[in-house]
Amino acid sequence: MRKILFQFDTEEHPSSFDSVVAVDAGVDQLFRYHSVGASSVTGLVHGAIFTRSASDLHNTAIFIGGSNTGDAEDLMAACQRSFLGDLRTSIMMDANGCNTTASAAVVVAGRHVKLAGSRVAVLAGTGPVGRRVAALLAVEGASVTLTSRSLQRARNVADEINSSLQSERVAGDELANDDDADRIAAGADVLIGCGASGIELIDAKSIGKLRNLKVAIDLNAVPPAGIAGVHVTDKAKPMSHGTLAYGTIAYGAIGIGGLKMKTHRRAIQSLFESNDKVLDAAEIYQIAKTIDSANAAIPS
Repeated sequence: MRKILFQFDTEEHPSSFDSVVAVDAGVDQLFRYHSVGASSVTGLVHGAIFTRSASDLHNTAIFIGGSNTGDAEDLMAACQRSFLGDLRTSIMMDANGCNTTASAAVVVAGRHVKLAGSRVAVLAGTGPVGRRVAALLAVEGASVTLTSRSLQRARNVADEINSSLQSERVAGDELANDDDADRIAAGADVLIGCGASGIELIDAKSIGKLRNLKVAIDLNAVPPAGIAGVHVTDKAKPMSHGTLAYGTIAYGAIGIGGLKMKTHRRAIQSLFESNDKVLDAAEIYQIAKTIDSANAAIPS
């Protein structure tokens, strides 16, 4: 029986990126839908689940994408409400790459630092990727400082994460100027920049003061770098600025892209192993960890 993936996208045009990854993951048939909302999805889901017996529905799956993560989360919940007992499919949400990107970033950090007990600053961390990065780090036992230009917003997001995890590992802080950057980064083992394209979050002068920083990961792919001194193609590259060597390992957006892409493809493939998987941040993170462990076990 052919493997069918329904791609539900909240935008006017379904993501070409997500479509290509689905094809490369081995999907036999891709059905793409645009402008899908939570209020209109039930008919599409029923069309997917009523056409095959429960025993065959592991060959059908749903992928949810789009640029607005909140809308995609609502759509995912609506899809799950539309299932009827065993008449259901596996489902994955990765709007704007939020889950695969966050998972890859945290796994990469864990290659160089024992996350449990480490101190991590997630810069511009109140967006979809930053929230997930902070939550995954907290689950691993890291102490996380999540920043925003608004102190109240940072604290609100930190409180939301702590409440959902029943922990107090995430703190919110304001990053509005160089003094804030110096203070927030001073004790960090890891910096992860999750800011919007083209916005510098911490400059070279501030980075140059850090003597304990082990890993810097910048998820911004558009110059200038969010973390000064990190280049988009850096992959486990010693960080430097002019003649000053920091002794820090750097990763840019493309540098973590290989693991992100492998994770995305493997997650799609795993949807067809059963008809009851729900792949969100935590589940996708486990896939990324498995891939990384397998690669590390291969002799170079």
